[in-house]
Amino acid sequence: MSLHLPPPACVADIVNDSDSDSVSSSDSEDENDQTWDDWVSDSNEQQETKSLFDETVLPSVERALAYDSETHHFNLDDFCKNLSLDFHGRVRLINYIRKTKASPSEALKLEGKEPWFQSDEYLVPVVENDPLIQAYALDWSDSDDDADKDPMKMDPNQKVKLLEKKLALARQSLLDYRALIAEKLNISKQVTNVEDLSSKLEAIPKTRDDDTHYFESYGSNELYASTYADIHAIMINDKVRTSTYAHFILTNPSLFRDAIVLDVGCGTGILSMFAARAGAKRVIAVDASDIALKAEKNVIANGFQDVITVIRGKVESISLPEGIDKVDIIISEWMGYALLYESMLDSVLVARDRFLKPEGVMAPSQCKMEFGLCDASEIHKERIGFWDDVYGFDMSAMATDLYDEAIVDVVGPETLMSEPYTIKDLNIGTITSRELDFTSTFSLTSTAQRRTKINSFILYFDTFFTAHGGPVPPDTQVKLVKEGEPVLAELWPVGGKSALQRRQSMGKEKEKITSFSTGPLSVPTHWKQTIFMLREPITVTEGSIVIGTFMCKKSTTNSREMDVEIHYSVKQDAQSSPGPTTVQMYKVR
Repeated sequence: MSLHLPPPACVADIVNDSDSDSVSSSDSEDENDQTWDDWVSDSNEQQETKSLFDETVLPSVERALAYDSETHHFNLDDFCKNLSLDFHGRVRLINYIRKTKASPSEALKLEGKEPWFQSDEYLVPVVENDPLIQAYALDWSDSDDDADKDPMKMDPNQKVKLLEKKLALARQSLLDYRALIAEKLNISKQVTNVEDLSSKLEAIPKTRDDDTHYFESYGSNELYASTYADIHAIMINDKVRTSTYAHFILTNPSLFRDAIVLDVGCGTGILSMFAARAGAKRVIAVDASDIALKAEKNVIANGFQDVITVIRGKVESISLPEGIDKVDIIISEWMGYALLYESMLDSVLVARDRFLKPEGVMAPSQCKMEFGLCDASEIHKERIGFWDDVYGFDMSAMATDLYDEAIVDVVGPETLMSEPYTIKDLNIGTITSRELDFTSTFSLTSTAQRRTKINSFILYFDTFFTAHGGPVPPDTQVKLVKEGEPVLAELWPVGGKSALQRRQSMGKEKEKITSFSTGPLSVPTHWKQTIFMLREPITVTEGSIVIGTFMCKKSTTNSREMDVEIHYSVKQDAQSSPGPTTVQMYKVR
């Protein structure tokens, strides 16, 4: 679903923000979020709103609520409070009334326990952009007047009544809880004994959390044995990825010689073995999945068991080997689709804060998320347009939800319709986990040479390594690997010979920066690119400007997935006013 909002109130504000710093700090992020919520609340409450029970359209949410209360004797806010409905319960109630055309008397008979109150069917708006749903939610959690009274000021009779009421509620809650447990455990008799209840609860299989699912997907248990080797083979065979890490490690001997190195999420152990080959004194390889068992065998097979120690466990809870408190270097290949998918960077930052010396180096040291306009016509044709005509049948309903999820695929350089814009610049040495949920403004100038329909945004990332661990100069160009370029020739030892060691340059200003790009201008990597298809394509010519806001945060349902919200509007040229703002939301998973 896409939403439409008025044009930005002040284009200059967006442009100025874009010219200064696209990365919002945690403080400014909170401030921006509050401003946005307030603006949306005010905007929605002033929208024309349809009555719940007839075709009457009122000029605002407040007038619509008052109309239904006066005309149909149904007060939505009071009703939600009486049933103790949360936000999703309120949404289901509104959509149920609208969809079934329930009368006020039928609605008033609802008890909040009907099965459809748990159905996702009624989370889908019946009225698109329904202001009753979008308006700022009032506090309906507890409207009992007694709850607001000071017990010290009550007379004894009032206190007794209040306590009796609370006791009755507690008893009812306990009965409901027992009934729920009995249902889940398929127990014929009601559970009345606490010890019996505890033993039954221990028998319930625990819900698998996000971390468990994530680590199992990279592990070697029987369920995944047929695929986990393929996953790691794909990553190692990504020559851009693997050779860049190898190049940085093997051409910086003065950094790695006699260093203590921590490899977070070591996988097969290949980066740890690069570090050992570069002269590291000790390497601690950590992985939370069963792949650590394979990594240990790889270490022994290559004769590095005296240098590399493999630890199976989460970096949040492990201890370093005896005698080691801090490390000189942390290496990790933590990047996911759209850079932040899988949220492994959180663990890397924990490792940094727990184990890295103050002058230590993070490798990689910096990543930039690049955003741009894209003409992904082929992907649209293959993924979405395909359903328009299937053996002569219109099956376009199959494509409806495809706009709600980002597409991970490869596009060619010719599909780029603007210069990239850095929406997030991550300095791995200093960034915090809070800053990984962010909001950034953007301004994209079309490079299309003729009138073109843009059907998507594109997101990819560039990665940088420096021997000093600090950020690269602002004008640094990322290395682009062309098809057929021999990226491994200088690095891979043949027949057991040592890898080429280059002389280390002196001084930061002469230091060679190692980098790679996952964008369309470089050889495709296993990360590919992330495509955000637009439900409503935009038409641009050369010089058209697309301005807007990119919002990214961890998913509330799975912390390793991402929720992305993009607000955008179009200016036909630098002097034009922006058009209406379109909002589209996506899942990255």
